[in-house]
Amino acid sequence: MTDSTPLSSLSSALADIVARTAPSVVSVYSHRSRATGFAWKPGLIVTADEALADEGAVEIGLADGGTAAAAIVGRDHTTDIALLRMEAAIAPVKLAATVPPLGALSVVVATNRETPSAALGMVSASGKSWRSLRGGDIDARIELDVRLRGSQQGGLALDASGEAFGMAVLGPRRVLVIPTATIERVAPQLEARGRIARGYLGLGLQPVRLDDGIGAMVMNVDKTGPSAAAGIRQGDVIVAVNGQKLSGVRALSRTLGPASVGAVVDIAVHRGGEPVSFEVTVGERPEA
Repeated sequence: MTDSTPLSSLSSALADIVARTAPSVVSVYSHRSRATGFAWKPGLIVTADEALADEGAVEIGLADGGTAAAAIVGRDHTTDIALLRMEAAIAPVKLAATVPPLGALSVVVATNRETPSAALGMVSASGKSWRSLRGGDIDARIELDVRLRGSQQGGLALDASGEAFGMAVLGPRRVLVIPTATIERVAPQLEARGRIARGYLGLGLQPVRLDDGIGAMVMNVDKTGPSAAAGIRQGDVIVAVNGQKLSGVRALSRTLGPASVGAVVDIAVHRGGEPVSFEVTVGERPEA
């Protein structure tokens, strides 16, 4: 019997980490789409929204080879988080709130072709919160230098101690991690309401150049929306919100997060060259 080497010790430790986590990781089948998910709470599975089909039945492939029907509880396209419910009992994963440092080792435990899989990589980016291309607030920027197949997205990203710090998803030319803080913020809202509330002004806007900055011309108004109720009309040019000069249409959209619903905002506009202001109560964006 030979003494263990540092490499063999590392290998055994990684294998043990994967073995402990794999029973909580499942396959997700939806209309020819294959992905991975994990048990977040008893009977509730978190998976990658982008890998989930828009229609049809959803089935869960269990670690023991069995299957179980699942129903979509809710999904949030902006943070790439979807929540499923099923009857089968699987031990939930305890998510850690830590954000791994740059250069740390990471193991992604997922499924591939209906069997457990693991991929070893390195944290290639670790930074502050950011906004996804779909407008979702992600609490930390974590990228992994690891190769994943489409069926592996939705898997768990673990650090070298075996703690799960988020869900691995496929981003543009890179593997991203939706961190624990984002999952724990979004998933409870999906469980309770089936969707994430977003602020809604009921306006279609087009950026315009002004002599003293940037404005947003109102191209159309939802007749049943909050801005119409406040008196804003097509052709008005928004120049400021709550006394702050407008920096762009996207900047205005970014203020309409979940916390904005019900808030009263002061919107300053130019109408026929004259300044007018309106108090608008932010509504909740209707479902598409």
